[in-house]
Amino acid sequence: MTVAAARCLILTPTISSSSAALRLPRIARRRPLSCSASPLAVFATMDSPPEGYRTNVGICLADPSLTKIFSASRIDIPTAWQMPQGGIDPGEEPRAAAVRELREETGVRSAEIVAEAPNWLTYDFPADVKDKLNARWGTNWKGQAQKWFLFRLTGGDEEINLMGDGSEKPEFSEWAWMTPQQVIEKAVDFKKPVYEETLKHFAPYLQSDPTASS
Repeated sequence: MTVAAARCLILTPTISSSSAALRLPRIARRRPLSCSASPLAVFATMDSPPEGYRTNVGICLADPSLTKIFSASRIDIPTAWQMPQGGIDPGEEPRAAAVRELREETGVRSAEIVAEAPNWLTYDFPADVKDKLNARWGTNWKGQAQKWFLFRLTGGDEEINLMGDGSEKPEFSEWAWMTPQQVIEKAVDFKKPVYEETLKHFAPYLQSDPTASS
């Protein structure tokens, strides 16, 4: 399936939370958005992952106050900051994959799912990234189809450990709590459209930063 043939869908929030105390308002359906494309990336939203794309989960980890978002710089590309993400194993449900990837990449176990994006967000790899990753994986993926989850950290910052849980090779060298806009600004160009759409969807669940104007 080409992105040109893909049906663009609107992300409307659905609440999926382990905490009964989190009663969040439904929000009005937005007007349709169009797919966007650039020489660096092709982006679309879909109700199922398209063929030719690696299925993947994205983790938007918010601090306990739901004010700021976790972002980390990659060991291999220090200037590239991103939210945790990872591939879905065969037969694995996206929700289980998100919990696993959060633990593997950040060491965090004390967190709850606040919301889940109902649709898959896809992006194409730039040519150089595509060649590098497919050589590493032994595949021929065009890009990634991601299902995103918003988590709230229920423990303290000391639980965050970039060595992860020890089951996988570490991916990050440093991390910080950032505003949603900072997360987008620091992301590599080909991930920016997905980050913008993800954080737009999760915005109703996040709190404004009281220090943003100071």
